[in-house]
Amino acid sequence: MRRFKCVISYDGTDFSGYQVQPQRRTVQGELEKALKTIHKNQTVQVFASGRTDASVHAVGQVIHFDTPLHIPTEKWGQALAANLPDDITIRNVQGVNPDFHARFHAVRKEYRYRVLNHKLSDVFRRRYTYHVPYEINIDVMKEATNFLIGTHDFTSFCSTGSPVEDKIRTIYQLEILIEEDEIIFSIQGNGFLYNMVRIIVGTLLEVGTGKRDVKDIKDIILAKDRAMAGKTAPGHGLYLWEVDYK
Repeated sequence: MRRFKCVISYDGTDFSGYQVQPQRRTVQGELEKALKTIHKNQTVQVFASGRTDASVHAVGQVIHFDTPLHIPTEKWGQALAANLPDDITIRNVQGVNPDFHARFHAVRKEYRYRVLNHKLSDVFRRRYTYHVPYEINIDVMKEATNFLIGTHDFTSFCSTGSPVEDKIRTIYQLEILIEEDEIIFSIQGNGFLYNMVRIIVGTLLEVGTGKRDVKDIKDIILAKDRAMAGKTAPGHGLYLWEVDYK
C-alpha cells in the first residue's frame, strides 16, 4: 500500500459540504466515487485536513488516501481529474510516508472570507462573495482584530451545536485586505472551531457597520457565550485557503 497526499480546490456551491452524507452530493463523496472507479469498484477512504460546510469553497484543501495500485505519482492527478466533476480540481499529488495524516498533522490553516462592499450586488460574484451594501469602517475592524489574535477560549465564536469540549485555539494572524470593492478577511490559526471563522467575520462586520464597539470584542471572548457574538456570516464567502504541515 502507498499513501498519497493531494492538494485540491473546489467550488462549494453545489455541494452539501465536504463530508459524506446519505443521498447528498459532497466533496468526499465525489472523491471516493472517483477512486472507486479507478480501483475497479474497490472502496477507498479519503481523509481531509478538515470538513467544510455547504457552499464553502476551498483553494488548498488537503486530503490523503491509500492505494495498492502501482500508478506512477505523476499520473495520479490525471487519473483523478478524468473521473472527477468540473467543480473539483486536483492541484498537486505527492507520495508521503505511511504515517502522514491530512488532519492530525496539520499545524496551521488559513481561511479567507470575501465580502463585496458595494451598493449593488454582482450576479457573477453572488456565489463567491457575501454582499454587504452598507458603509464599513475598515479601521475600527482592524483595531478590533487585535483582541482576537493570540490564544483564547473561543466558545463565544463557536456554533452551539459543536460537540468539541476544548474551545481553546490560537490565531496567529488576522488581516483585513482591500481589493477594489472587496474586503478580504485572512485568518491563520492552529485550528478552528465549527463556524468560528464565519462568526468572527460576522462580528467584525457588526463593528465595522457601527452596531458594536471595538472594545466589545474583548468582552465577547471573556463571556464564553455564543449569544454574545455576532451573526454567522454565510458560507458562500468562505474559502479554506491553505494548510501547512510540520
